[in-house]
Amino acid sequence: MSSSIFTDFRPEHARLWGQHPVMLQHRLHESPLFSDDALAALLHGYPRPDYDLLCMAPQGTGHLQEWREGDLGRAEGRAALEAIQRGRMWINLRHLHHHSKPHAALLDEIFREIEQRVPGLRSFKHNLGLLISSPGAQVYYHADLPGQSLWQLRGQKRVYVYPNTPPFLPEDQLEGIVLSLTEAEIAYEPWFDQHARVYELQPGQMLHWPLNCPHRVENHEVVNVSLTTEHWTATYRRAYAERYTNGLMRTRMGVQPDAPRLGGARFWAKAAVAAAVKQSGLMRKQKHEKRIEWELDPTAPSGRREIEPWVL
Repeated sequence: MSSSIFTDFRPEHARLWGQHPVMLQHRLHESPLFSDDALAALLHGYPRPDYDLLCMAPQGTGHLQEWREGDLGRAEGRAALEAIQRGRMWINLRHLHHHSKPHAALLDEIFREIEQRVPGLRSFKHNLGLLISSPGAQVYYHADLPGQSLWQLRGQKRVYVYPNTPPFLPEDQLEGIVLSLTEAEIAYEPWFDQHARVYELQPGQMLHWPLNCPHRVENHEVVNVSLTTEHWTATYRRAYAERYTNGLMRTRMGVQPDAPRLGGARFWAKAAVAAAVKQSGLMRKQKHEKRIEWELDPTAPSGRREIEPWVL
């Protein structure tokens, strides 16, 4: 983009960044990279390992058994886009920067500007995802491992952001995500909403929250298109290593680990264990399996049809 991505980034936002949720105005929704034609072209033939396609229960219900993974099948890009727009489903095109040079350039520009505006921020392992979701779609309560920002391009959605501390985020459940024993889900109780910060996200707005904050999303009755950006810092990487070893201690050794610490001799010993176990591949057999249960069908009223399940 030829001009600044943000239109209202002030000094106080830099001080809040990573410590409290921050909502800012941006210009990405003006980009031709996210027109219908561009979205249809991306959907057509997108590599299967790099997308998630999910259907879900109606809003107001917590039926996780209806949160099921699907496949684009043979649907053409435009037909796939129309089916997603009319069904209750959600697609996440992950690692978009690996498959599109213009989007890779945009990702570089985003973090170049953020690091210019937030003194001392040094990030790496940047990631860009594109979310297209149906009217009334929802994303259940979950937590992510990297630093996260959500950029609204079209439509409106309500985002609930919760504290990244117990009881909203128990250590053992976060460790399960780190060890890939689960995807990103954690236990949710309706009363948690009393302690959430709630944002109505409109096109041209982005939301950034502190590391690991649980969150959930409800679309308004309109098609939504959003970007997600992810990043790591040295501190985030240390937190990951600490919880990786803590998770091994809890699940494999039956030992109750101490509260996470990100420095000192004990931390470096744990970091060495985490690195050795990850390099050995010992935990690969324990990873959560992705089970594909339906296929996109633009001719079906729901936009999908059931298939014989298979594991990706």
